[in-house]
Amino acid sequence: MTVYTFSEARQKFASLLEQARREGGVRVKRRDGQVFVIQPDRSRRSPLDVPGIDTEIATEEIVGIVREMRQRVGGQLTRRRSGPAGKRVAKSTRKCPLPADAPSRSR
Repeated sequence: MTVYTFSEARQKFASLLEQARREGGVRVKRRDGQVFVIQPDRSRRSPLDVPGIDTEIATEEIVGIVREMRQRVGGQLTRRRSGPAGKRVAKSTRKCPLPADAPSRSR
């Protein structure tokens, strides 16, 4: 990380901010030895906050596709249920349905 003196930082403040953006931060050192870090503020946006796309597919079609896919995998989703001492445990699920002639897995 680049270290600037206080007077250099004052004189080159705009370029210092640009360098902090590119490199993640810069240090500014005062005459008395105190050191300060200037760094860009982290984005507060969610990584799931992405722009939508125009698919020209109706909501009903999307819901139908999701339901069809759920039926293909046995209609099972990962669900939580209470376990010993009230702890939450994940219920096991199959990724795909077993063939009709496959032996059952009873315990």
